[in-house]
Amino acid sequence: MTETHGTPAPDLKIIETRVYRGPNIWSYDPAIHLVVDLGSLENFPSNTIPGFSERLLADLPRLDQHHCSRGRKGGFIERLDEGTWLGHIAEHVSLQLQQEAGHDMRRGKTRQVKGTPGVYNITYAYADEAVGLAAGELAVRFVNNLVQPQMKDGQPAFDFTTELEKFIKQAERTAFGPSTQAIVDEAVSRDIPWIRLNKASLVQLGQGVHAKRIRATMTSETGSIAVDVASDKDLTTRLLASAGLPVPRSESVRTVDAAVSIANKIGYPVVCKPLDGNHGRGVCLNLQDADAVREAFPIAAEQSRRGFVIVENFVTGKDYRCLIINGRMEAIAERVPAHVVGDGVHTVAELVDITNADPRRGVGHEKILTRITVNNAARQLVRDQGFELDDVPPEDVMVKLTLTGNMSTGGISIDRTWEAHPENVEIAEEAARMIGLDIAGIDFICPDITQPVRETGGAICEVNAAPGFRMHTNPTIGEPQYIAKPVVDMLFPPGAVSRIPIVAVTGTNGKTTTSRMISHVFKGMGRKVGMTSTDGIVIDERLVIRQDASGPKSARMVLQNPRVDFAVFEVARGGILREGLGYERNDVAVVLNVQPDHLGLRGIDTLEQLADVKAVLVEAVPRTGYAVLNADDPLVRKMRRKCSGQVVWFSMAEPGSEVRDYIEGHCRRGGRAVVLERSDLGDMIVVKHGRRSMQLAWTHLLPATFGGRAMMNVQNAMAAAAAAFAAGAPLHDIRQGLRTFNTSYYLSPGRLNEIDVDGRSVIVDYCHNAPAMRMLGDFVDRLGESLSASSEVGRPSRIGVIATAGDRRDDDIRELGEVAAQHFDVVIVREDARLRGRKRGESAGLVQVGVRAAMDNSARCRRVDVVLDELEAVRFALERSNPGDLVILCVDQHQSVLAELESVSHLAQAGARSGDEGGDPDFVQPDEEITEETPRELA
Repeated sequence: MTETHGTPAPDLKIIETRVYRGPNIWSYDPAIHLVVDLGSLENFPSNTIPGFSERLLADLPRLDQHHCSRGRKGGFIERLDEGTWLGHIAEHVSLQLQQEAGHDMRRGKTRQVKGTPGVYNITYAYADEAVGLAAGELAVRFVNNLVQPQMKDGQPAFDFTTELEKFIKQAERTAFGPSTQAIVDEAVSRDIPWIRLNKASLVQLGQGVHAKRIRATMTSETGSIAVDVASDKDLTTRLLASAGLPVPRSESVRTVDAAVSIANKIGYPVVCKPLDGNHGRGVCLNLQDADAVREAFPIAAEQSRRGFVIVENFVTGKDYRCLIINGRMEAIAERVPAHVVGDGVHTVAELVDITNADPRRGVGHEKILTRITVNNAARQLVRDQGFELDDVPPEDVMVKLTLTGNMSTGGISIDRTWEAHPENVEIAEEAARMIGLDIAGIDFICPDITQPVRETGGAICEVNAAPGFRMHTNPTIGEPQYIAKPVVDMLFPPGAVSRIPIVAVTGTNGKTTTSRMISHVFKGMGRKVGMTSTDGIVIDERLVIRQDASGPKSARMVLQNPRVDFAVFEVARGGILREGLGYERNDVAVVLNVQPDHLGLRGIDTLEQLADVKAVLVEAVPRTGYAVLNADDPLVRKMRRKCSGQVVWFSMAEPGSEVRDYIEGHCRRGGRAVVLERSDLGDMIVVKHGRRSMQLAWTHLLPATFGGRAMMNVQNAMAAAAAAFAAGAPLHDIRQGLRTFNTSYYLSPGRLNEIDVDGRSVIVDYCHNAPAMRMLGDFVDRLGESLSASSEVGRPSRIGVIATAGDRRDDDIRELGEVAAQHFDVVIVREDARLRGRKRGESAGLVQVGVRAAMDNSARCRRVDVVLDELEAVRFALERSNPGDLVILCVDQHQSVLAELESVSHLAQAGARSGDEGGDPDFVQPDEEITEETPRELA
């Protein structure tokens, strides 16, 4: 027994909640993540709280089936007896609550937050997001109540039985109906992805161009005209009669007198029913005279949307529902109206209560059977059978509560699928064809479905669009019919494709450019590419949403678009931590690098932790997929162990190095890789597959590399080539895509866009951290050398406008300034519009400190200014530059910056035409003394 001091208090509380909608750092599957604080309960494991385990198991006895870490039934009980912490118990309660609601969830995990005693991460699986969240909240309240019962005015304030019933009712409200759930389950069994499109039953099966939709049993193949015809019972009857199918004599009317007149014409008994009703509402049967018709008419008219009522002759016999899917009869059920059977002991009302106590019965369509409702019509029907609700019917006497056999009014079903006469099956199938429905419920009234209806008498009384499946999937008597299978067969015939290829790209730097390169390759092949990136969502070369779209919601938007047949997702660290991937798996995962950026956020403090986050993409690769990994990055290289599919390496390492030797061995075993071969003629990107080596392109001939000087884009191009090769693109298409991809604003907005502004070479890029600045600085050095060699006025100056996000660590922000100072003559520090928790000027001041520290150590930089506003910083840089200088703008809002540059360029051209000459800027000369200056902000 653990030694404790004091008294346990109900201190367990949730301090953070996340919902993962796809693979995440905790699980391969969707999960709920709760961060909980145990408070004083950190000192009280379960075996130190008297009676806790007994009370827990009394309310949730099925917890004894939980395996826990022991891997066997009863394992969790053993942990309770030994002593386990209450966060772990809340995890198991959350899972069990979902099981009580019919969601068979078993996966969970509880881990203490490192360095924070009493705070735990709880993750557990869920089937429905709202139910999973409600389960976690109820579990915490329940555990607290077990520790110390909550009281209010001397009475218990928490009744678990009542709370559990509320929870189950909530779960039933949000759950799919039986029909939708059956189709979704069948799709899942075939590995067809699905997305719930609303809170009701609208579901997408498949992805992108292959997507189909269902709403209950109505599909994207269901014709709207057919649905309209089926909802018009008068038109349905006339169409079926024109095909020679047995139907009752009927006419539609709008007044009581017309109904009586038609009834007299047809002959009694008759039926009155709404022209366009459903679920048997408003249907009045076996009307024997005009008075009965007058009484029934308003009941039927109330349920008619258009005010018309059908009067038809009453066909006697049993009620059968024939389900026709894609022109074939798949199931037949005999529908028995809601009723009770006397036992000689209980009254009719008591028998109804006993029947409704059946756990299979619920409200509406939430369960496989519906509770019987005793209303005025039911009381009158009981009275017509010679009983009152307080009477005790004799043993084995059936007392009907409704006349119609609809499941929605409390009826039951008996499976008759294999008993129907072939002629009756043919009639039902022909009726569905006449109406034009892909899924139809044909209502037969006849004495016996095993005999030909044309000989025994009977008729088709209705044809229903979107018929319910539960009478067939869960018959009260008989074998269940797996009718979801033909529905999915119809939507996705055997061999049909339901998924689109998904290439996901992650890494600290280079994600956006690599994603754009991959998209460009496949656009050139004629694919309709949907791409997400930090700039927005692009569908088939059209920017449809302009925002940071590197998260899971954007990925789902692409997968829902019916034009997309190929998806490329830029996946950022934040989205993975916030919601997971948002989709089930990716065919190709690309990991570019893991660099010190975004550390100190959301519990990610080390590079190893950051690598684990980005490795989620690799873990989401199926056995048939590929992981494209940077062999030059040790943390990325380790991710190979997490890949279920094949690994494709890319590397810029020299031949003979340890990395290249490893890659050569990988290729000798049949693997794939993209490497860089250097020669006197230049650098060649080479694709290796097994023992074959295939030359792809000279790096200096790829426009995005600026003649081979932009080594970061050489690396990005190699990653893109490896991903495209893994995704099945031919080499000549990859080569053509890379040769035609450039860093113009049209193809790559905000990434190494080069613009000539009045003789100045201006480069616009998104560099925002120290590792990216090193790569950019290498490019600046290479490009600056070429500009110096061609300059006639001496060495051109290099001016850099830099910034970083405010949510970085202080050291990382200062390091950005230190690195920038090594490559620029003048550094101008700005800030993003979003300060991300810092005060105005704070992050810029840290960058400036880093620049000055490097200047003190003889860095290249000889001047630093602070201009906080982005556009003002751009103008300031251009004012201080001369024609021939190199100006690098590390921007946040590239649209505004490019518009500003175009404006300045037009003004400069206009000034040149008018003969005006621009003035030379006053630079601090290298031999002048640098004095401390107050950071400057131009208003």
